[in-house]
Amino acid sequence: MTQMMEGVKLVCATCGQANRVSRDRLDQGPKCGSCGDPLLDGGVAELDARTHDKVIANDGLPVVVDYWAPWCGPCRMMAPEYAKAARMLTGQARLMKLNTEDHSAPAMRANIRGIPALILYRGGREVARLAGARPAADIAAFVRKHLH
Repeated sequence: MTQMMEGVKLVCATCGQANRVSRDRLDQGPKCGSCGDPLLDGGVAELDARTHDKVIANDGLPVVVDYWAPWCGPCRMMAPEYAKAARMLTGQARLMKLNTEDHSAPAMRANIRGIPALILYRGGREVARLAGARPAADIAAFVRKHLH
């Protein structure tokens, strides 16, 4: 029972399966029990419309979603910085991306007016948003500011 209380729910960005991971194992590269893909490896996971909604509603860690599109120059320029921020925030928050061209419905529900746009979610709710391309340090500072 103590382990369940110390566990955190992580939704797989690939298959949408919810996984319970012990907090003391978050830095050990946990994998999905269903599909075997990494749950928390310091990378940026790509979401589709279905997994976007599941992750936002059910994840036990704060989630940052980068709403972007392949034709967006600033989005492409920010991608390496976003990946750096993901590594900096491993175990504290999960950084994910949603291609708004391929999956417009979640972006419309989130009221995305311009890209790139970052939204920090916690417990199924939007906590904060940040517009425009940013360096990794700014992204990490934005997340950390709203974690406490």
